[in-house]
Amino acid sequence: MTQVALCGGSDSDREWVIRAQAGDKTAFEQLVRRYQRLVVGVAYHQGLDLAAAEDVAQETFVKAWLALPHFRESAGSLRAWLCRIAINTAIDALRRERPVQALEEHLPDRNSDPDEQVEADARVEAVRRALDQLPSAGRAVLVLREYEGLSYAEIAAALNIPPGTVMSRLSYARSRLRALLTEMGEAT
Repeated sequence: MTQVALCGGSDSDREWVIRAQAGDKTAFEQLVRRYQRLVVGVAYHQGLDLAAAEDVAQETFVKAWLALPHFRESAGSLRAWLCRIAINTAIDALRRERPVQALEEHLPDRNSDPDEQVEADARVEAVRRALDQLPSAGRAVLVLREYEGLSYAEIAAALNIPPGTVMSRLSYARSRLRALLTEMGEAT
């Protein structure tokens, strides 16, 4: 059986991938549990609401299961591979329909100071609006780096671009985001 390099993945990930590639659904479920939050986060930060991001995550894992027999070391880390599938699936979802925010996102947290919660919600919404205005290539790089913590190499593998392009897109996206937030009066 092919040895799978996971670029920072644990030995247990390696074992789960090998078992899942052999058709073990329980092993794949372990991978889903491990990467569910990452995949939902990637989809959400592409501009989807939480429900749509969860749907994209489910679709991502179905696609991953179907493609897993072809996953190889050359694809990079499993984490980056799943992010690439999630980004592409999220972009497809965004093309199908524009997301609507859930009412719960606008309700204050019962345990927080209402004024602080309103301020925090306004900042989150401003960043989200600014992210929505970034080109999808820049947004994807920024989300993978800042929200999901992927390395430049993992981002390059996830998006199938050279590491230098990751750095330039990230630099552009950060400066553009800063400018957009300044225009909105949200820069710190």
